[in-house]
Amino acid sequence: MKQGIHPEYHVIDVKLVDGTVVQMKSTWGKEGDQMSLDIDPSVHPAWTGGGTRLMDTGGRVSKFKNKYAGLGF
Repeated sequence: MKQGIHPEYHVIDVKLVDGTVVQMKSTWGKEGDQMSLDIDPSVHPAWTGGGTRLMDTGGRVSKFKNKYAGLGF
């Protein structure tokens, strides 16, 4: 690796939505800074499998389902 072109990699505190503070290595901020998250794996539907609903705007979802109904979707 070339010297002097890479950002500093250091430990920061990451505050999750529920108030838990976790130490992680990052290039963000300075050593010891705290990053507060608005969304993290404990609350985001992508990780929790939450009850998200698919909005059918303009009938696009229905059109897709009808077009590919025979393929097992």
